[in-house]
Amino acid sequence: MAQEEIIFPNNIRNIRAAKGMKMTDLAKRANLSLSAVSKIEKGVRRLNQKQLLNVCTILGCKLSDIFIHESDAMAQNWQKEIKRRLTDNEGSGLKVFGSGLRKIRQRSEKTIADAARAANMTLSVYHKIEVGQREVYENEIDVLAKAFGYTSSQLFDEIAKLYTSGELTKQINKVTERVKSVLEPGNPVSGLDIHGGLYGAQLYDNARKKLVPVFGTPDGKCIKLKKSDETMIVAPTTLEGRSGIYAVVPNSRRSGGFIPDSAHVFADASVQPKVGDLAICINADFSKMKSDDVAEAQIAVVRQDTHGKIYGHISGPEEKINAKTMHKVVMVVMQ
Repeated sequence: MAQEEIIFPNNIRNIRAAKGMKMTDLAKRANLSLSAVSKIEKGVRRLNQKQLLNVCTILGCKLSDIFIHESDAMAQNWQKEIKRRLTDNEGSGLKVFGSGLRKIRQRSEKTIADAARAANMTLSVYHKIEVGQREVYENEIDVLAKAFGYTSSQLFDEIAKLYTSGELTKQINKVTERVKSVLEPGNPVSGLDIHGGLYGAQLYDNARKKLVPVFGTPDGKCIKLKKSDETMIVAPTTLEGRSGIYAVVPNSRRSGGFIPDSAHVFADASVQPKVGDLAICINADFSKMKSDDVAEAQIAVVRQDTHGKIYGHISGPEEKINAKTMHKVVMVVMQ
């Protein structure tokens, strides 16, 4: 049987080791078996979105830290293995068999999950067979044939008919190009998923939509603000996927105590606040700030003076805030 395929290359093991955490500790805190964590770290088992976010929280790392770069050894080994399989399968007939199986499945109106279940296979194993990336054994042929109401010989005859008719050529070429595209320089390497492109990239995108960066934390009389994603939290459902959203931890002493320190205040950098709104008032041009720049901010009520000038007002003690940037507060979440 072929070696386990790397489907989720990641940096989890390196990050865990750097923090001095044992695999058993990570498994316990993540509510996973030791075997599962071992496979995840090796890249041969996927993490779902919830597990990924949980692991980031446990390891205290950024979401982007989990994913490897193209130059990393695991990525290179993974690409080498995919390339080997692609080369080995050129003349082995696995592509023809897999494409024929897919055509028969589509014609029978079965989903991939239906076919895998009928053949008593995992979804991953069945998928690899359909795309010609896994060897098929004699006992598996019988099971696959029965899943579609055929005998083994009938299944082979049907696939032969499909192949000689030319119906499989387009499908085989499509799968081949899809696999080859993963091996092209410059492609983000984060795990292959024939369902819909790069598994890891999709997982990162989906998970990232549920997170927002915490740009500000209390520092004396003000909030120290830095445009960095070093700390991220799960976004409220209504804010998921919205660009420009970030959070700050309030300084309750300067907000008159009506927002506790345990809360998170969410602001929208794309929305200019109006008079009467609650806003994040920053003493710098937010749009020009770099990731390592630090500014001072306050949470204040937007007011307007007799000359029509907008400013922020805070109490505890009373203070007028003349800010270079103001972002509307769109939600306050109590912890």
